[in-house]
Amino acid sequence: MSKAFASQADLADKKTTFEQLSPHCWAYTAEGDPNSGVIIGEKFIMVSDATATPAMAQDLIKQIRTVSDKPIKYVLLTHYHAVRVLGAAAYQAEGATEVIASRGTYELIVERGAQDMQSEMERFPRLFRGADTVPGLTWPTMVIGDGKPGRQGSLEVDLGGVKVQIWHPGPGHTRGDTIAWVEEEKVLFSGDLVEYEAGVYTGDAQLEEWPATLEALRALKAEYIVPGRGEAMKGNADVNKALDYTKRWVTTLFQAGKEAAAAGMDLKAAMAHTRKSMDPVFGHVFIYEHCLPFDVSRAYDEAKGIKNPRIWTAERDKEMWAALQG
Repeated sequence: MSKAFASQADLADKKTTFEQLSPHCWAYTAEGDPNSGVIIGEKFIMVSDATATPAMAQDLIKQIRTVSDKPIKYVLLTHYHAVRVLGAAAYQAEGATEVIASRGTYELIVERGAQDMQSEMERFPRLFRGADTVPGLTWPTMVIGDGKPGRQGSLEVDLGGVKVQIWHPGPGHTRGDTIAWVEEEKVLFSGDLVEYEAGVYTGDAQLEEWPATLEALRALKAEYIVPGRGEAMKGNADVNKALDYTKRWVTTLFQAGKEAAAAGMDLKAAMAHTRKSMDPVFGHVFIYEHCLPFDVSRAYDEAKGIKNPRIWTAERDKEMWAALQG
């Protein structure tokens, strides 16, 4: 292949930032690499998105320990992707007894977790430093909801002086996306349902439903958001900027996919067609070139009526990449 596969050539480290947003809420961000959220109560701590490996989780734990010695009792999986969940084992030594996920996320781990783990590690090796510390798939100890969107079946966790509401607001980045909402402080931890000034990965997305889920998040009127990638946003106007950014990506991508499918284009032609509308707006952002092939593949599939995303395996990744490079 003429071009390095996915992000295998992206080896430059990113600077991480651990930033307090409100009395109990913190953002751990990394210049467009995957973010994590931290909620620190008087009794317990919750981490939202565990990082990719136990070795990589150690930096986040080190940051947390500069401000609190309380047990990190809860780990929230906002969705099933390996880069978000495989570091969960690191928190056991810090007091973690509960790994929380939605019903949809649990089902996706069962259905495709092993294939996703291999696929993601081969796509982006830098994000899986210390992969030999991963003991295997991360399984939730607490599964919430029935897979249907909305607050029914939601979970409220009292960390001591701060309560965290957790539920599945609707499909988008995956069919199991889960948020953490600290209502008293108006802080939203969105996982990859929301991104800002970074590539929006949609390889396992429900593109048709995603915009409505973003509007459900907008209705919360958050004052702070920790997106899946990009800087933490402060103030409702900037929260809405991140929601608008993600919505524009999703709708522009899916519209191009529908046009390509209707015209009977093959995948390579669909990619060229999609670039006409995506490149001018998003071509400058971090991991744009990494995300776009997977995104176009998914948009094209969904436009052709494939509602349940096809499973990405390491083999399928390479076949898709070769088809687009050929």
